[in-house]
Amino acid sequence: MTRRKLLKWFGLSQIAALLGGILWTKTKQKTNQYYTGPKSDHYDGRVFFNPGGIPHSGFSDLIKWQMEPKAKWPDNFDSEFSGTKPDPRLDKDALVVTLIGHATFLIQVNGLNIITDPVFSQRVSPVSFAGPKRVNPPGVTFENLPKIDAVLLTHSHYDHFDTMTLQKLVKRDKPKIITPLGNDTIIHNALTGADVQTGDWGDMIEIAGGTKIYFEPCHHWSARTTYDRRMALWAAFVIETDDKRIYHIGDTGFHAGINYKAAAQKHGSFDLAILPIGAYAPRWFMKGAHQNPDEAVAGFKLCNARHALGHHWGTFQLTNEPIEEPKHALAKALADNGIEKDRFIAMAPGQVWRI
Repeated sequence: MTRRKLLKWFGLSQIAALLGGILWTKTKQKTNQYYTGPKSDHYDGRVFFNPGGIPHSGFSDLIKWQMEPKAKWPDNFDSEFSGTKPDPRLDKDALVVTLIGHATFLIQVNGLNIITDPVFSQRVSPVSFAGPKRVNPPGVTFENLPKIDAVLLTHSHYDHFDTMTLQKLVKRDKPKIITPLGNDTIIHNALTGADVQTGDWGDMIEIAGGTKIYFEPCHHWSARTTYDRRMALWAAFVIETDDKRIYHIGDTGFHAGINYKAAAQKHGSFDLAILPIGAYAPRWFMKGAHQNPDEAVAGFKLCNARHALGHHWGTFQLTNEPIEEPKHALAKALADNGIEKDRFIAMAPGQVWRI
């Protein structure tokens, strides 16, 4: 097979993963290049892990996955909501959430503008000329994005951690970047002038207006190269104000609902849960990293949320399912559980939700 055909078949990011699997089976980086700290129930002194979780798949499973049929996505899947222009600043009592695309949300709460996992680039890949490509533009252009006060960065995968976008935000707005342990090193290695604050699972950071940001566990992993797997931590976030509570997860496997139950036990209930619903096929391979819509609905119930927004579907093809399957599967899961469809919405780029 020629190099051109190989690139077309796998995509460069998948080739990088394959090479990573080869290197990982032969040798392991002896020290963590991003983080040094005491051992814990999810850090063994070199890498982070999910306590009692599903082990990360090996190289043979990766090859097996690549041999399976993959749904053909359209080149363009434009959103009917694209071109949204958010208000520059909202009153303290307001809660308005806008999906920009994939896992990038603008959350306007307590008078603040918070953005999650900001990605405005055309591809989510180590390089700009290959890898998963957008099939729809950002629902809010960068020019129409209001001044950002805080960035919540959940983990280091390219579809959540875009250094080009971070550089633009730092240059324009100088926001506080809040991210789990080890990701600060990646940020500082890639750009200058960033105000970064890190936390471990269970930590809390207070930002402007008394808004509290909690770091909570999720079942996932991290990597940006072929040799840094699980060297930076991943996390979910809880945003808490005087009268509102939002649970945001960038990526997670369901993990028997353990983390959802723990979030409910710790925080009580949520006005809104922002949950991933896509990139789950084939199930045997993706189960530990990405929940499916049935599991997302189960998690919604377990964490005691009044409303939920579904994301991580319909923008970048990362896995094998058809482009609209997550939305349809979510609708079925809600109906099967007797939950009103307006309580859990599969968001499209530019779509706005408000209480």
